[in-house]
Amino acid sequence: MQSLTEVATFPETGQQLNPYQELKSRVHSELLNRLNLERLATIKRDEGEPEIRSLIAEMLDREHRGTPLSMSERENLVSDVLDELFGLGPLEPLLKDPDISDILVNRFNSVYIEREGRLYEAEDITFKDDRHLLRIIERIVSSVGRRIDESCPMVDARLQDGSRVNAIIPPLALDGPALSIRRFRTDRLGAQDFVERESLTQPMLDFLRAAVSCRLNVIVSGGTGAGKTTLLNVLSSFISDTERIVSIEDAAELILRQRHVVRLETRPSNIEGKGAVRQRELVINALRMRPDRIIVGEVRGEEAVDMLQAMNTGHDGSLTTIHANSPRDSLHRLDTMIAMANLNLPDKAIRHQIASAVNLVLQVSRMSDGTRKVTSVSEITGMEGDVITMQEIFQFERSGIVEGKVCGHFRATGIRPKCSEQLASSGVRLPMDMFEHIYVVK
Repeated sequence: MQSLTEVATFPETGQQLNPYQELKSRVHSELLNRLNLERLATIKRDEGEPEIRSLIAEMLDREHRGTPLSMSERENLVSDVLDELFGLGPLEPLLKDPDISDILVNRFNSVYIEREGRLYEAEDITFKDDRHLLRIIERIVSSVGRRIDESCPMVDARLQDGSRVNAIIPPLALDGPALSIRRFRTDRLGAQDFVERESLTQPMLDFLRAAVSCRLNVIVSGGTGAGKTTLLNVLSSFISDTERIVSIEDAAELILRQRHVVRLETRPSNIEGKGAVRQRELVINALRMRPDRIIVGEVRGEEAVDMLQAMNTGHDGSLTTIHANSPRDSLHRLDTMIAMANLNLPDKAIRHQIASAVNLVLQVSRMSDGTRKVTSVSEITGMEGDVITMQEIFQFERSGIVEGKVCGHFRATGIRPKCSEQLASSGVRLPMDMFEHIYVVK
């Protein structure tokens, strides 16, 4: 008699499959034939679990009597089948782990996770085949009124807990369906957590707190997974409760603790390709909502024009993020985005808009050891000819890698920021030795 932990080869396909997976698949299929699927779609797991447990026990005792199962294997099978019926199948254990920040399914038998900034292969997590993975993807996208098929082979969606999902299937995905889940953290990091994790120093944090509270316009720049949204959440926590905030996002991730908040989210097109609402339309609409602050989760297109106009027309104190590898690159990207709006403005006029609108650019990076750090705090000081001028206030200098850990130190550059006068006029006086004396924090 074959053990469930052994691997069997199925001659019709030549594919090696675990008999446990085959048994789970058969029990799942038989359950679907015996259950009222319309009722199943309307009940919660807690309500349907007793009945389904009873049915699974009956099947195992009668129809699968010849299959050896230990008590632990039996319980695992029941739990797995319940996950298939009510959840996201093999992904459920990963979604219950709060330390996992990303779940990356490259193929049905290749799943990776990110924990503490590092990627690991989830060797014990696998789908039966491409059809199994596709069924889970369809369950995710259908729950938000989307579809995925050959005519629409890639889709963005969101889980009930707010986690972002991207799925792509053949013919675009050559090796089979692929799924990426960016987890949504409900336990957001606080400002002091950044200091304790050595993502920045206390003087840097004090300066950023003053900048946000005194309504400077701030852009957070960084690569994918660098921690831009996390830092944006921290910056937003410095906004007063008395101010009205309007946030605009492609996929809602910001956790704003203030009481007076209006959250807006873009909408993709429907099956007929109509009904899409882009970020630019939401930014324009936000200006009519009497906001004190506008927070755009990420500028990535022509909405940059309206965001900069808002910053230049009384909506100071606005915050946003941008994909870029350095503070200077972020300005080049803004320049390109404004050009996408086809306003036919001269380059100098575009750069003048940027220089007059943005006060600070914060660069955040993910290090090779998985840690995130604010590597630069730069101030935009104006224009010299056709060039936007910047000066760096704080920076992180890498000194090497020891036992896989990135070593380095934060330092002030010795430059007194131009905005310190604006901070002082708002009643915030920071110690000048924070900027005037070069110091090192290890």
